[in-house]
Amino acid sequence: MTIIDLDQAATTAVRREVLEAMWPYLTGAYGNPSSRHLLGRGAADGLEAARSAVAEVCGVRASQIVFTSGGTEADNLAVVGLTLGAISSGRGRHIVISAIEHEAVRASADYLARWHDVEVSVLPVDNSGLTDPEQLAHLVRDDTALVSVHHANNEVGTIQPVQALGAAAHAAGALFHVDAVQTAGWVPLDPAVCPELSTADAVSISAHKLGGPKGVGALVLRTTAPLEPVIHGGGQERDRRSGTENVAGAVGLARALQLAAAEHDPETVRAVSARRDAFIDAVCEGVPDARLTGHPERRLPAHASFVVPGIGGEPLLVALDDAGVLASSGSACAAGRDEPSPVLLAMGFDADTARTAIRFTWGVSTTQDNLTHAATLLAQSAASLRA
Repeated sequence: MTIIDLDQAATTAVRREVLEAMWPYLTGAYGNPSSRHLLGRGAADGLEAARSAVAEVCGVRASQIVFTSGGTEADNLAVVGLTLGAISSGRGRHIVISAIEHEAVRASADYLARWHDVEVSVLPVDNSGLTDPEQLAHLVRDDTALVSVHHANNEVGTIQPVQALGAAAHAAGALFHVDAVQTAGWVPLDPAVCPELSTADAVSISAHKLGGPKGVGALVLRTTAPLEPVIHGGGQERDRRSGTENVAGAVGLARALQLAAAEHDPETVRAVSARRDAFIDAVCEGVPDARLTGHPERRLPAHASFVVPGIGGEPLLVALDDAGVLASSGSACAAGRDEPSPVLLAMGFDADTARTAIRFTWGVSTTQDNLTHAATLLAQSAASLRA
């Protein structure tokens, strides 16, 4: 049976070029980069070369890259670290997050509220998952320390107007954090190339979403504002993130970013987006009750998500899995839970409909034939479950 992987927003396979770049730092150059001997210096050289490569892709200096264990830690460091840093410098205890942020941002905001007396305001979204910069302008205040909004939602694919949101945050004197875990690789991270990210003070990225290894990410800092560490220890990463650095992982992240930046040109993105639109049409034609979730135009190029009222999302996923199509019911971080998606609830869906969510995500190498076949299998599975 042919397997069609349409769950690549959850994770991607590590690319061969990435593995080859990592291999020396898993074998011969395995030293601790903090060690002063030959092996340590070799590892340190590899780590700093990776830092410089990531910085080049992101349009910043190498000193502005903080390697982390992934997107979740990068989000925690941005939300908690920048907020506590702002509080220590006399800024107020108020932050704003959108209603459909990733669990890493929501949980970080909840931690600040419970343990540091931070007031959290929630920026609402419309029924397509889109935020409104004018609404943000009314929410931010003189005491707002931070605004955190992801570039694109992982469940419904909606791309936010982050440039305008950042401008609204800065007008109130607040810092602006963007979770770009889902867009890194599809959208240039250099603000000189992608003005959308020009107002971001901090950007979170993760390697395993774009052909790199799991367990490594980065926070790109475009601000000199105080940053309170959330992991304490030996003071690595310029005292911003303690712990022995994952040198091979950092090298893998750097190589994956370089490959994505070279390959995901505007023409490629347009071609992938065209395949997405054809897939959406095929699903809506084959499954008449299916409703697209997320914005119909401002969405990730390789992302299509639906609700199918009357059919549970989990049974449909099982049927597709049996047919060789890998998909998901939403965020991989919430898999296995019975609660309806908070993202869909915030977009106005009722709980029963939200439980019917299904998400398809893919990569550049996924063909139109793959998607057409998947749409046919989805229609057959839905019909069988209804019967």
